[in-house]
Amino acid sequence: MSEMSAQERSALIRENLAESLNFEIIEDILKDGRNPKIYWGTACTSSPSVAYFVPAIKIAQFLAAGCEVTVLIADIHAFLDSLKAPLELVEQRAIYYRNVVTEMLKAIGVSTEKLRFVMGSSYQKSPEYVLDVYKMASLVSEHDARKAGSEVVKQSANAPLSGLLYPILQVLDEQYLDVDAQFGGVDQRKLFTAAIEWLPKVGYKQRAHLMNGMVPGLSGGKMSSSEPDSKIDILETAESVSKKIRKAECIPKVVEGNGVLAFVQYVLLPSSGLKGRAEFRVDRERDGLEPLVYTNIEQMHKDYEGDVLTPQLLKPAVAKALTDLMAPIQAAYQASAEWQETTKKAYPPPEEKKKVKKAKNKGTRYPGQAANANVEVREGKPAEGSKEGEAPKESA
Repeated sequence: MSEMSAQERSALIRENLAESLNFEIIEDILKDGRNPKIYWGTACTSSPSVAYFVPAIKIAQFLAAGCEVTVLIADIHAFLDSLKAPLELVEQRAIYYRNVVTEMLKAIGVSTEKLRFVMGSSYQKSPEYVLDVYKMASLVSEHDARKAGSEVVKQSANAPLSGLLYPILQVLDEQYLDVDAQFGGVDQRKLFTAAIEWLPKVGYKQRAHLMNGMVPGLSGGKMSSSEPDSKIDILETAESVSKKIRKAECIPKVVEGNGVLAFVQYVLLPSSGLKGRAEFRVDRERDGLEPLVYTNIEQMHKDYEGDVLTPQLLKPAVAKALTDLMAPIQAAYQASAEWQETTKKAYPPPEEKKKVKKAKNKGTRYPGQAANANVEVREGKPAEGSKEGEAPKESA
């Protein structure tokens, strides 16, 4: 970091960002020779997917640029967002998330010594913080709170009040974590603009906001935990990874919305750059040709649009690179009995519902009915078609 100029540090912080707000705050800190303090928060709900490599890469670049980075494990947020994480599971999921993020950074060659992990509940229940929540709640309208969280918090016609508190907590986190900037996906832009507006209302300064692009899901659109085929879990097997990428939507010659190409851009190329030289190799041995070697995404896009790089070549190359990247994380998981036990507690398998066999209603007209009728008569019960006290009618 000491060998990098302020301009070089700024360029590394900006690399691959989709957008930034108030970036001059960061630039002023760099000009003074100081280290910007940045935080990234994640609510510990469903298990993290490989999409988490996108913020992990940026966190690694922030650290390489000399920034002081805080990772917020937002346990209370997870509960507030439509109860996505029940309170009895939040603590275990928080531990699971910390393990995953730590091992992801190690997998791309980043030292986590300068990384600070903070649990949201460690300060979000303090009297000072709670009073600030009340203050902000009195100044922010229901409409503005709903708008701020619209891309992040689950919305419904009769949503619980907790969803309106979620953005207020995230805005206040910038103050209580004592940072200069918050980092997140472009899906949080409305929340970030709200922070710029709301913090001064309670006497706190504005922060910068850094946004990374969203990697499209494998089946198109956003990677979502509710669509298993659109995401790849960190602990998925190599076979499962290959299968999902083979099935991924990857239209020939089309770069826009291509989740397989986007993963190379935001994860595989920069992760190799952090280890030394940015490079992505595509094997063509089956066709008797030399491999395609890319050091920048622009050339890769050009070859894909020109059909030099086809989906049939791209997919197995991405599957192999991704499997290699995940391997040390999975090895760490297999070597830790404690982590495995935490996983069982954090994500218990759904309870199996016992199937109760219902008695079939056979009605009154089925084979054997007549025999049953005779039995009923002998027991003193009238058979079908007879009045009580009379013998059953005989058939002609």
